[in-house]
Amino acid sequence: MSALPRGLTVRRDAGLYGYERALRRHGVGLVAGVDEAGRGACAGPLVAGAVVLPPGKAGIVPGLADSKLLTPLARERCYAQVVKRALAWSAVVIGHEECDRLGMHVANVEALRRAVARLETRPEFVLSDGFPVDGLGVPGLAVWKGDRVAACVAAASVVAKVTRDRIMVELDREHPVYDFKTHKGYITDVHTAALHEHGPSPVHRMRFVNVRRAAGLEPPLPDEGLPDDDGRAEPGVDPGREEHRLGA
Repeated sequence: MSALPRGLTVRRDAGLYGYERALRRHGVGLVAGVDEAGRGACAGPLVAGAVVLPPGKAGIVPGLADSKLLTPLARERCYAQVVKRALAWSAVVIGHEECDRLGMHVANVEALRRAVARLETRPEFVLSDGFPVDGLGVPGLAVWKGDRVAACVAAASVVAKVTRDRIMVELDREHPVYDFKTHKGYITDVHTAALHEHGPSPVHRMRFVNVRRAAGLEPPLPDEGLPDDDGRAEPGVDPGREEHRLGA
C-alpha cells in the first residue's frame, strides 16, 4: 500500500474533507474511501462500502461522520445524501458462509477489494480505514481512524453500516428469537442468552468460539451458567472471539 504523493501533507486540523482536498491539489481527482461493517459480529454477513465523492460543495454531505457515531436515523439521512451526491458508490455483501471459509480478516480485505472493483468510476487513489488493502490496482493509503478523518471513508462506513443493518432487520424476521434487529448480530447479553437457549441459527458464524460453544462444539466455560461476559461486546466493537484454529 503506497503513501500519500510525495510532498503532500494533511494538517491535523484540516477537517473531514482535508484528505480529498489535499490529494486534489496534487492532481489526484478521484479519491475513493472504503470501509466495512460487521467484522466483529458473530452472525450475519460482512458488508463493505466504497464511495467516490465529487469535489466542492456537491461532495459535502450534511451531518456526515463515522457511522458508529451517528444515530440510526442520522445514518439513514446520510446514506440518502451519499448515494445521491456520490460520483460512484458500491456495497458488497460477504455471506456468513464465506466469512467462515476465509476467516474474518481475509474476508474483510476481499470485501474491500470487491467494493472498489464494483465502482462504476475508477478511482485514482483509495483511502482505507485502519489497515492497508493490497490488490486494488491503484495507489492508496491506510488512515488511522479513517472513518473519522476522511469524508470518503466516513461515507463508505455509512453505506456499509446502513446496508448491513437493513439485512439484519430482514434476518430478524426469519429468526426472531435472536433479536437481530436490535444488536445486528454483535455479542450482547440478549444475543448470548438466545444462543444458549436456542443454539446457533443458520446465519451464525461458526468460526466464533461463542457460537461453537453454543453448538456444543467447544467445552463450556468453567461455572458457566446463563451468559454474563462470555465474549460480550457492545455493538460496533470487535469482541475478538473468532476461532482461528480452523485455518486462515
